[in-house]
Amino acid sequence: MELRDYIRVIRRRWGIIVASLLVVVAVAALVTFRATPQYESHARLFVSTSDQSAAEAFQGGTFAIQRVSSYADLVNGQELSSRVIAGLGLRMSPADLSQKISATVVPDTVILDIAATDPDPARAQRIGQATATELTKFVSELETSKGRKNAPIKATVVDAADLPTSPVSPQPVRNLGLAVVLGLLLGVGLAVVRELLDTSVKGPEDLAELTDTPVLGGILFDPQAPKQPLLTDLSPQSPRAEAFRILRTNLQFVDVDHDRKVIVITSSVPGEGKTSTASNTALALQTAGQRTLLIDSDMRRPQLAKLFSLEGSVGLTSILLGRIDLDEAVQVHRDSGLSVLTSGPLPPNPAELLQSQGMKQLLERARLEYDAVIMDAPPLLPVTDAALIAAHVDGAVVVVRQGRTTREQLSTSLSRLQAVGARPLGVTLNMVASRGRKGYGYGYGYGYGYEYVNETVSYSCARR
Repeated sequence: MELRDYIRVIRRRWGIIVASLLVVVAVAALVTFRATPQYESHARLFVSTSDQSAAEAFQGGTFAIQRVSSYADLVNGQELSSRVIAGLGLRMSPADLSQKISATVVPDTVILDIAATDPDPARAQRIGQATATELTKFVSELETSKGRKNAPIKATVVDAADLPTSPVSPQPVRNLGLAVVLGLLLGVGLAVVRELLDTSVKGPEDLAELTDTPVLGGILFDPQAPKQPLLTDLSPQSPRAEAFRILRTNLQFVDVDHDRKVIVITSSVPGEGKTSTASNTALALQTAGQRTLLIDSDMRRPQLAKLFSLEGSVGLTSILLGRIDLDEAVQVHRDSGLSVLTSGPLPPNPAELLQSQGMKQLLERARLEYDAVIMDAPPLLPVTDAALIAAHVDGAVVVVRQGRTTREQLSTSLSRLQAVGARPLGVTLNMVASRGRKGYGYGYGYGYGYEYVNETVSYSCARR
């Protein structure tokens, strides 16, 4: 990935980065402020030999340097810890005390730095001083050979243990600073992983990589859409109303050689908002002065009768079965004057009716009587209905739900249209987030069972 790719990922997934940062900082803050403060006292020992001549002093210094590392190891031994416990009357085991003390050799010197840590600064000082004192005695005992009174090497306390005034841990500034860095790195890492695993269509740039089909518009996500699904429910100045006016304008420039257009609006899978898009596109055309007919050609899960509060018992199915004429079946939406042809009774063979001669004749007549005909069709992947309809009209508009429709689903849908000779007129992005990307959803669904496994699409159709 290039730098610009990382910048794009950060812009898209900033929510993950911020969430990771907040979690890591919160955990670090919790651990830091709940930790018991620890104070550290230091004492320093000087290791020397008793030799006097220059040559002996040099050899003795080298010998002392070699020995001082061994003395550092004695500090954490059981024997020295037991002596300190006995001397101070501490109520702890030698193993526990050895965890509180440590020794460090100053490089290239014979100086040994002893550190004692404890929640009580005064006790830390006492432990440090007692450890230094007992170590000098212990070294003298170890280095004094039998038959001699004095040891050739000795350890002397040169700096008594100090009384610490501030804790050495926890360190809030350091811990929170590291947490911020770690949180940012973790967040960016998770964002990159999520981006690589996410195959959904995120914007126009993804569409441009998948197809040459133009993007006709983008409908912003509106949390009030389930309660106000139609343009007639919205203020003319609302962003969603303006988005459909833009879509209407772009549709008028598609296939300019045909003044009277019959267009199918569909999607790849259920739940992408194709019924809402078809309905509001038809309303936008109607309010622009074009005599528009909206047809519910979804004979499996019809929605328009309920959406427009119309009678659903008579409609497209009734016309195709020869029971009623088009003029008698069309109903007018009172608030807009839009002509709506509902689906009618649900047939057992929707695909056969949609590709019948009666359907072709109906569309030819509708083209002559209306300036524009918008057809709400079923999704392309679960069933073949939409592709069959699109093959007999001017083309299809595919609705893509941002952040949910996968690239493979969209590619398969467009291929399905092209396989039957249908013309994809364009793609409309629906539920576009104004800032960032979130998971959205209308309370809107189909009775289609849909499963997408690897590169194989399996379909099942069931009515609820």
